[in-house]
Amino acid sequence: MYTRNRVLIERVTPIVDDGSYYAKRVINDLLRVEADLVSDGHDIINGDLKFKVPGSKVWKYMPLQLHENDRWYANLELKEEGTYEYTVEAWVDYALTWQHNVRRKVESGVEIKVELKDFLPIATQLSHKAKGKDKKWIEDFSRLINSQKLYNKAVELAISDELELVLRKYPVKEYATEYDRVLRVRVERSKAEFSTWYEFFPRSASKNKNRTGTLKDAESQLKRIADLGFDVVYLPPIHPIGEEFRKGKNNSPSAKKGEPGSPWAIGSKHGGHKSIHPDLGTIKDFEKLVATAHKLGLEIAMDFALQCAPDHPYVKEHPEWFKWRSDGTVQYAENPPKKYQDILPIYFETKDYKNLWNELLSIALFWADKGIRIFRVDNPHTKPIRFWQWLISEVHKKYPDCIFLSEAFTKPKIMQALAKVGFTQSYTYYTWRNTKYELVEYLTELTKGPEREYFRPNFWPNTPDINPFILQDGSEHAFLTRLFMAATISSNYGIYGPVFEQMVHDSIPGKEEYLDSEKYEARYWDWDKNNRLIAMIKLINALRKIHPALQQTFDIHFCNIENEQLIAYHKRSKNGDEHILCIVNLDPYNKQSGMVQLPLHRMPSNPGDNLIIKDLITDNSYNWHDEWNYIELTPTLPFHLFKIHFKS
Repeated sequence: MYTRNRVLIERVTPIVDDGSYYAKRVINDLLRVEADLVSDGHDIINGDLKFKVPGSKVWKYMPLQLHENDRWYANLELKEEGTYEYTVEAWVDYALTWQHNVRRKVESGVEIKVELKDFLPIATQLSHKAKGKDKKWIEDFSRLINSQKLYNKAVELAISDELELVLRKYPVKEYATEYDRVLRVRVERSKAEFSTWYEFFPRSASKNKNRTGTLKDAESQLKRIADLGFDVVYLPPIHPIGEEFRKGKNNSPSAKKGEPGSPWAIGSKHGGHKSIHPDLGTIKDFEKLVATAHKLGLEIAMDFALQCAPDHPYVKEHPEWFKWRSDGTVQYAENPPKKYQDILPIYFETKDYKNLWNELLSIALFWADKGIRIFRVDNPHTKPIRFWQWLISEVHKKYPDCIFLSEAFTKPKIMQALAKVGFTQSYTYYTWRNTKYELVEYLTELTKGPEREYFRPNFWPNTPDINPFILQDGSEHAFLTRLFMAATISSNYGIYGPVFEQMVHDSIPGKEEYLDSEKYEARYWDWDKNNRLIAMIKLINALRKIHPALQQTFDIHFCNIENEQLIAYHKRSKNGDEHILCIVNLDPYNKQSGMVQLPLHRMPSNPGDNLIIKDLITDNSYNWHDEWNYIELTPTLPFHLFKIHFKS
């Protein structure tokens, strides 16, 4: 290939799968774009970040800055929600190369009369681009070059900073190289990055033991949830529940009279995915619930579960949307050894797939029209990934602020693929990462690898499906530490309550499942109950709202600490002004102590500086002067949440 552009552009970041998918950021973030710019010879090279803001067809330009070792960067402030496009262009900068060479000659006492004349073609190009005072400056300089009497003045201007500023402001991009891909970054609202979730079943929200809960009862719980510091309330499915093959208590294959069944078995004679279960209330009740939540600073997250009970209206109206077996039945959902006889999977490979997809899209749009802007998507990994890419994109056309949480506990690459195609947040393996080694390894993968550009983790210590073994002994230590780490490591976290805060832990023997699970029955809870864990939830959530370092996930550093039962991590705010140090005792039975090493390379301090360390949990303060400091934690209060203040 014949070409005169000499600069190579390599290793552009951020980039997701060679630009096939977009990176993710939130409003007011800085997007740091980096690239290697390499060329032959000793000429000066230059480059621009080339970008389009959402909705614009016009390219804008921002100069790249040299970082080190041919690595260049630009920081783009993302002031608008939507999708930005960006790429990089670079060129041999003949104008700056000319000035660099004449400066060296002048420093060496060499006459530059010829070199000054050589600048005139460049001056002509600049005069066509420059405006106002800059244009006049170039024209005046050109006249000096043509005047033999004013040679010394021309030399003075030739090597001046004023000329360099003009050359950089109006670069002459002869034979520029443009990166061969246009990349994208999706900029979302702040809640995509920082959210605090609370899940509960409306049918268990009643304070009256003699009846099950309704949406009105759920509405009465919102003030309590807001007071605890949560900002997202996630409701399991509130639709009619199938009556055929209904599950009974503790996942019994058949329900007894009066047993309500699983909310995830959606659809009955009372309606489907666009209907409210008649025992819960009406659409008007739901709209009032949403409005009350907004007044309290909460958002309602809707469960989006694309599956059907055998008596869902779709089964009769659109039998082609299900895969029928030779015996005239549809194979129910299975995840061996688990069997879901009350759920029929949708057949996405049907010949009528276009009508199917459009109908499923209409479900999301129906609830978005009712004020829902957050969807928790049930088992998205059991539906085509391209379907989700299409559906999320279509929803965003009308409701660009919609957030989608992927509830997929499956193979890593499938979870990653779902995040790439559009899911805003993702459930994680945190629920099963318990030891120091497991936590450090997993968080390093999430925050230091390529996933950090597109995979936003959401940490849950428990869910209705998962009663993790670590919580099954009911120890307060386990609930405290799992809460603390979820809330301080990840900027997005949630709990399933009131099961979590009341430390409910009874399990089916040998399984990570709750005994008497709310998935299969309505429960009665003492919603006014109080305990130490509830107080700690309220405090930690309040601290999360105050401290910016806890509102991001990816700037985390695990500190050296001389004890495998202690884990320590340092977090910074995005602007680098706030520094938080968290230390946790993972041992539920014993006091643990050790020496923790402060990551001074991440702080505006040096060994010997006076550091005031304030524990935001106890309000105690300490003076540290050294890089290594002694720590001691008991199982009773198994963590420190330190804010670091620097004094010279």
